[in-house]
Amino acid sequence: MIFKSLAEIATITMGQSPESKYCNYISKGKPLLNGPTEFGDFHPKPVQYCTSGNRVSNKGDILFCVRGSTTGRMNWADQEYVLGRGLASIRHIAGEDFNHFLRYLIDYHLDSILKMTGGSTFPNLTRDNLNAYKLFLPKESSQLSINKFLRNIDSKIELNNRINVELEAMAKTLYDYWFVQFDFPMSKAYAEKIGKPELAGKPYKSSGGKMIYNTELKREIPEGWEVKALGDWIEKEKAGDWGKESNQGNYQTLVSCIRGTDINGLHGKGNFNPPTRYILEKNQNKLLQANDIVIEISGGSPTQSTGRMAYFTESIFERVSNQLICSNFCKAISLKEHRQFFYFAYAWNMLYDNDILFGWEGKTSGIKNLLFDSFIKHYFLPQPPDIILERFNAFVTPIEAAIQKNLKQNDQLASLRDWLLPMLMNGQVSVNEAHDKAVKKAEEKINIAAEGAGEYGKKEYD
Repeated sequence: MIFKSLAEIATITMGQSPESKYCNYISKGKPLLNGPTEFGDFHPKPVQYCTSGNRVSNKGDILFCVRGSTTGRMNWADQEYVLGRGLASIRHIAGEDFNHFLRYLIDYHLDSILKMTGGSTFPNLTRDNLNAYKLFLPKESSQLSINKFLRNIDSKIELNNRINVELEAMAKTLYDYWFVQFDFPMSKAYAEKIGKPELAGKPYKSSGGKMIYNTELKREIPEGWEVKALGDWIEKEKAGDWGKESNQGNYQTLVSCIRGTDINGLHGKGNFNPPTRYILEKNQNKLLQANDIVIEISGGSPTQSTGRMAYFTESIFERVSNQLICSNFCKAISLKEHRQFFYFAYAWNMLYDNDILFGWEGKTSGIKNLLFDSFIKHYFLPQPPDIILERFNAFVTPIEAAIQKNLKQNDQLASLRDWLLPMLMNGQVSVNEAHDKAVKKAEEKINIAAEGAGEYGKKEYD
């Protein structure tokens, strides 16, 4: 092990906010990053651009937050970025092939690094803070092997995320095609009814399917479709519960509690790490089940409405080890019919994404609350025929199962990586030993050895 300062192994570029006259939202110039609000799972998603800025990251650099409550958060630069004041870029002086090692070396020491932040109200790290930080690290050949090992794990996680984006896009496209444009496949019975059997299986609206104006929705919908308030679809509601932090008295039932902040992570839009709690045994009727839908009814922000939603499939329960419950800032609902499940869930998400729920909020003591009862009573959806709902469910179910399978594998890979990281960084194990430990743990604990041996086989690291 070698003892060095961060300045001896890394080049650090601190960001600087460019003048506003050089900034724009029309993709002119280089993308500008101001902080972690633009961060994704691996790479940023810029919303602003800059035509002048001399603090720039290179492709492959580590993007590191240096100011505020998010100090220490990291992302990867997938292209050149102009760096705002809240960010720094960090790269290994030996080149990009060592950057994964460096990123996880920093992560391993992050708690100690954050203790150097100055400013009690607005903590920040300076370049001098970072450069002066001293750490032990393995010799350069070991750094390269560790880098390769960690990069391959991250690459597999990133690949799974890209696959999930494509799968989700397929399902959303079908929802839009069938239930927004109304170009679902025309049934044989309807095609024969209108005297055009040759149109069976053709898209309904664009092939001449009859549309009827609906006064509730103030738009046309296919002939024969009903319209119902959201509340008419719901069979029952389950209140949330927060329970106790430890088992005490009658609080003996161990659960993982889904909060608003966990909703996105359930479907792969961030981390998923719900807290464990203990609830009263008599409250087990609040436990979540497959085909339940959880809605955040309190919280939000000025730019984010309440009403975030997560839907629970069998494959989600295969991803977690504990029974699930939602917190008391959320509400769980069950629908009257399972065939309505994905249609209702995708319709709700469309309303949320289109900012409809901002118009159904009230405030109590400064906290925004979704006016849930009023919303489900007064907001209407078209109800497709059962056969269309069943066909949509049949299409989406395997897609959702595949997405959750990938997310489960990502959880397992990240857990392995985090378990091995301290041993790699302090020289306790070599990469080959780490691989052997990973395979053994996989075989014993999480059953991904079969795929892992092909993807991360020992031969690659010899």
